[in-house]
Order: sequence, then C-alpha cells, then structure tokens
Amino acid sequence: MDAFFASVEQMDNPKLRGKPLIVGGDPSGRGVVAACSYEARKFGIHSAMACARAIKLCPGAVFVRPRMQRYKEVSQMVMAIFLEYTDLVEPLSLDEAFLDISNNKKNIPSATWVAEAIRKEIFQKTGLTASAGVSSNKFLAKVASDIHKPNGQTVITPEEAVPFIKRLPIGKFFGVGKVTEKKMHSMGIYTGADLKKFSKQDLLLHFGKSGTFFYDIVRGNDQRSVNPERVRNSIGSEVTLKEDVSRLEDIRDVLRNLSEKLESILQKRKIGGFTITLKVRYSDFTTVTRSRTTRQLIYTVSEMLQHTVTLLKSTQAGKQKVRLLGISISNLSTDFTSRTVTMYQLKLPFLESKQAVKSDS
Repeated sequence: MDAFFASVEQMDNPKLRGKPLIVGGDPSGRGVVAACSYEARKFGIHSAMACARAIKLCPGAVFVRPRMQRYKEVSQMVMAIFLEYTDLVEPLSLDEAFLDISNNKKNIPSATWVAEAIRKEIFQKTGLTASAGVSSNKFLAKVASDIHKPNGQTVITPEEAVPFIKRLPIGKFFGVGKVTEKKMHSMGIYTGADLKKFSKQDLLLHFGKSGTFFYDIVRGNDQRSVNPERVRNSIGSEVTLKEDVSRLEDIRDVLRNLSEKLESILQKRKIGGFTITLKVRYSDFTTVTRSRTTRQLIYTVSEMLQHTVTLLKSTQAGKQKVRLLGISISNLSTDFTSRTVTMYQLKLPFLESKQAVKSDS
C-alpha cells in the first residue's frame, strides 16, 4: 500500500488531501513520525524521524494522531481481496504482503495481469492505491515493489533477474539496513556486482548467517516459500521518554515498566522466548541493540530485568543521555513443559579443515 496510514487519513478527511501530512506524535513534544504522505516526503521527512525535526523541515505540515484500529479495518479489507486470488498470502505488516499466485483462484494466466487486477480492486473497494512487484521469488518481488511507487508496478522476469541485481545499489537490497550498508561500503561493496565478487566463506566471516542469504540473493536464488502461517518473530515494547535521562536508576525504572508490560502480553499469548534484546536510543538519535540467548525460556519481569540490566552495562547509558528504551523477546516458544533449549557449537566459517570441531561449551 502507498503511504498507508497517511493515505487512510487523507481518504477519511478530504481536507487533508494534497497536504504534507504526518501521522505521529506532537511536534512540540518528543513523538516520532509513524508515517507521512508523499507531499511530506518531498521535504525529506520519513518514518521514525523526530516530529520536532519534521516540523522544522516542513513548517506547514499537518500532524494527526495514529488511529490503529482504523488502519487495521482497512488492512483487513485489503487482505480479503488478496484471498480472493490465492490462499498463499503471507502478511509482512498491515499494509504489505507476499502472494504466491502460481495457481491463482481465478486462473489468470499472467502474474502481471493478476497484480493489475488486485491493484484495481483495492482502489475500487477502498479508494486507496497500491504498488506491486512481480517476480519469480520473494527477494526480487519485494525490491520491485518499491521501484515505481506510488501506484505503480514493476515486473522482473527470470531472464532479467541477474542483470538487474548486478546494477542494484546495495542499500536497495531487501534485508540490508543502514548499519549493514555502511559496513558493505567499507568493504567496497556498492552494487550487486560488487557483492557478487565475494565468496560465501568471506560473506559468512563478515556477516554471519546472513552471509549465505547475501551470497544466494545476489545470484537471484531465493528458495523461500510464501508462508500463510508465518509465526511472529518477536514481541516487544518500547517507549520514547518525555525527557532524556542519564541516571541509571531512572533507566532501570523504565526497564521495569517495560518488562511488566511485556510480561502481560506474553502471559495473554501464553508464550515466551529464548532471546532478549535491549534497544537504547541516545539523545543524538544513535540507536544500539544488545541481545543474549539463554537456555531458559524468558517470560517473567524478574528474568527480563536480570538480562536487560546486564545488557545495559555494554551500552553508553549513564554516560550518554537516553531518549528511548525498548525490550523485545524473540526465538519464541509456547512449550512451557521444557524450559530449556539445546544449543550447538557451529563450525566457524573460516575453518578450512573438514574435521568436525568438538566443543565442551
């Protein structure tokens, strides 16, 4: 969907159409941009930007509070349209999904025609526009969907895949964030062609398990299937503080509040996780994360506090002022009968020996 939250607001309130619209918090406070219209994007505004910064870039911007329930209602309408064409729908968020239309319900012989039909029906039933990427795998389809936004469609055929990826700037790769992009630039990787020069062993060494993913996708290989029963990867809670804080005691109080909220969510869903991640954003907007994976299933306040306070020591919190804190639980499990997870020592990617490595750890 194109600028989904902002587009819903402009649809529901015609007076907002054509205006630089920002869905987010109070620009005089410490809120952030949740979404913005294309009119606002022309000023350099983007999601996750501080609203105070956004108003400076565009003094004439209109701010509205998010209405998540309304966005969910429209999202359900869109997802229902997808299901008219295929049962293989894997939502990524409220406004985006992968569809496998190899054997679509309406027996339309062309994937391009299917995408056009879906986009047309979305507009007729919701009044909103959508963009589509059509290709032979998830990676290419995702990248293609962003090329001709808004209200556009891009097709990448199997024959075009490798030449297209070679020309693609590395920052446009699905799965490459700002940190990874910066690291790749330091290695001389600016395009897919540059990435393809590296062996799988080198990529594993520099990027861990993501190295295999990068090695495959730069060659057009992505065997991931569309999974309509995709399990949520993580559950988290975060808060932007009313004022920057530097006292560790205050930070620990915030972590306790977050842990209590997260425990309530986990209890309702009867779920826990083996990995906990602490997110810290400093006053200069630099954001760091620290994680640890344990043998014990994590789902109580005391457990979360124990780990986050330890992780906090590896950050600059207390030395630098903090404006945002977050905790998330991943590697989820509903199995409370056995609260332990078996861990294995994997072979290090730079070992040349084929002999199995034994570890007592």
